[in-house]
Amino acid sequence: MDLPFVSPLYLSTQKKAFNGHNPFCRVLREDSCRKMFQCLATVASQTTQTYTYGLETKKNDLLVAVQETQRGLVASSDQRCVIEEALVNVEAYSMGLPIDLMKLDGTWRLQYTSAPDVLILLEAAARLPFFQIGQIFQKFECQDSLNEGIVRNVVRWSIPSLLEDQEGATLLVSAKFSVVSLRNIYLQFEEISVQNIKISEQLQALIAPAILPRSFLSLQILQFLRSFQVGVPVRNQGRRGVGGLYYLSYLDGNMLLGRSVDGGGVFVFTKAQPLQC
Repeated sequence: MDLPFVSPLYLSTQKKAFNGHNPFCRVLREDSCRKMFQCLATVASQTTQTYTYGLETKKNDLLVAVQETQRGLVASSDQRCVIEEALVNVEAYSMGLPIDLMKLDGTWRLQYTSAPDVLILLEAAARLPFFQIGQIFQKFECQDSLNEGIVRNVVRWSIPSLLEDQEGATLLVSAKFSVVSLRNIYLQFEEISVQNIKISEQLQALIAPAILPRSFLSLQILQFLRSFQVGVPVRNQGRRGVGGLYYLSYLDGNMLLGRSVDGGGVFVFTKAQPLQC
């Protein structure tokens, strides 16, 4: 009897079980790609979380370092070294990045400085019983511009018994600024003014006692004091405007670090509520 025989030299005429068009192979490839992208996304997410955690830790370290210094007034040499190191650690996260004026726009509250012109005010308030310094702010107005804006240094101050505590009056130093490099702005100071006088209840009672009818004159005096404002243009001996470079070494949504290039000194600010001035 003849047995059926298929020579191994001849290929089978049946369709190959596995080829490039096999649906099962395509599913395997798609599943492999999906897993690879999921893995890459997980790695990227973990990297971002690590970066964010490291940055927030460094920022917190800086705020802790300046906390007991009374905005820099009583900082010792050792504390200043620790603060400088903490500053550099935060600044490293924004090296090479340009200034974002959208983030810069707004009001910033001073937490620490080593600038002599600010420390003089703080020292005067600490030594003179008739002089108080309240909050110090820096307000930037630049949201609608690409490379320039206005900055106002705002100092709340008071004279006890005559003005309201801490916020009896406002010292305002106004300047225009322009972006001159990736992180440097040039300040052109324009005016120093005193405004927002808020007289104390004791002084009001002295001018117009509550037990007596307020006369026209006493009311005029009160109105004059409340609306009093004086401004002095900022000029040097050559009648030219006073200016200087300000290096914004770090900026994000809730912290601003700066270094005065000409006058020396560093600044640590945190974001504050909008300020009207």
